[in-house]
Amino acid sequence: MKSWLRSRDPGLLALSGVIVLFTAYYGSVTLNIHHGLGTAAYDSGLYDQGVWLMSRFRAPFVTTMGRNLLGDHTSFILFALVPFYWVAPGAWILFWSQASVIGLGAVPVYLYARDSLRSVKIGLFFAVAYLVHPAVLGAVFENYHPDSFLGLFVPLALWAALSHRWGWYVVAVVGALLVKEDVALVIVPLGVWVALNRRRRIGLVTIGAAVATTLIAMFVVMRSLIGVPTRNAWRIPFGGPTGLLSAVFTRPRDVVTYFTSEDRPWYLWQMMLPMGFQFIRRPGVAAMSALVLFTNVLSTYWYQFHVQYHYSIVAVPALVFGTVWAVQQLPASGLGGRRVALACVVVCTAVSALLWSPIPKGHAMPSYWPPSHPVAVAAREVVEVVPDDAVVAAHYRIAPHLAYRDEIYQFPTPFRAVLYGVGLELEGTRLDERAERVEFLVLQRTLSDEASADFAVIDEAFGEFFSNEHWVVWKRDASVALPPLG
Repeated sequence: MKSWLRSRDPGLLALSGVIVLFTAYYGSVTLNIHHGLGTAAYDSGLYDQGVWLMSRFRAPFVTTMGRNLLGDHTSFILFALVPFYWVAPGAWILFWSQASVIGLGAVPVYLYARDSLRSVKIGLFFAVAYLVHPAVLGAVFENYHPDSFLGLFVPLALWAALSHRWGWYVVAVVGALLVKEDVALVIVPLGVWVALNRRRRIGLVTIGAAVATTLIAMFVVMRSLIGVPTRNAWRIPFGGPTGLLSAVFTRPRDVVTYFTSEDRPWYLWQMMLPMGFQFIRRPGVAAMSALVLFTNVLSTYWYQFHVQYHYSIVAVPALVFGTVWAVQQLPASGLGGRRVALACVVVCTAVSALLWSPIPKGHAMPSYWPPSHPVAVAAREVVEVVPDDAVVAAHYRIAPHLAYRDEIYQFPTPFRAVLYGVGLELEGTRLDERAERVEFLVLQRTLSDEASADFAVIDEAFGEFFSNEHWVVWKRDASVALPPLG
């Protein structure tokens, strides 16, 4: 056994331990957040219902959002989770898989840094630096998103391209393209870099595959499932692409003001500071993230340009690899040398992680209810009394815990549609057929003013079925007609 261990890379063995600890800790913490009612129908509940439906060989029409899961985003990678739902369905699948695939993304980072800088210790540092980047851990903590797979596939693709491992490159690129329709934002720049710096044909095929996949995903798959190729055109400022282009030439000051508003420069600072801006010394590899970062700060959607949300994890690998790519070309010593550059990265990584990453003892570690919190315990009690096959409308915090059924709605939907459907055409309307099918409501005992007003419209048609200190389960009285929406 000792000889076998000696024959193996000690750094890779150490990193394996780090990844196991990372997965165990963050998988447990995020699952505990879920059981403490810290997740919501958007976004963990919708993925849980959708993948559960696929595991039962049903169309993944997710009733918490009112559209097909694969029409919302072409995340075919979610089929990889289906077998787990056959064996032991539960939210643990989402949160533990999210932590594990992101953790595994540290392996290609380590391999590249170790080989480029000829140091196991430095390789381990960059692997850990990747894992504690604010955008990486932000993705771990933000409910659940299949974008977490990009935390593995993108670094794997970068390592493979830089190291001439073309078999792994194909696996990584195909895997990344299965995650989401907009992955071309990073795969196309990767293909350009490969075409210019490695193998022209492979790079061009990569570009073509990424563009073709995006077009098919949007104009064939998404359009056939939800009727439109994208729901996010509204995120382009100044009224869309033509309005933006016009503003660049006719209102340049407004464009500059826009790009400096709402902490957009601060977002870029938080994304880049962990690597100490060392990638600027040789920016070719890090530039693969430029298109993603640009579209994030271009977007009108607040979440896209804040580091703690899942939109940013895809940009991190090229920044980390780009830093190694730049540092490896520096002389070993001297003020502008490799040692000073690495020291800068170490300090910046540590400071950034302490300030902005959800790590133990860090300033950004979120507070959350434990599963033993009385409200969470009471929620599990009411979940148990709701029949497994019943149609339910529930409070958004408890809806994810009732996801394994054909119809689960986020109250007040379907009695008054909120965040339901492809666009805003159904907003505020009654979904009559769906409303008539609702058998149970699961609501807080003390309702918000808005929820109270919504419940007051329909309370005549429901009677109390079960309650405890914090929650009430209401059952539909079939003998009473559902009052109309006022």
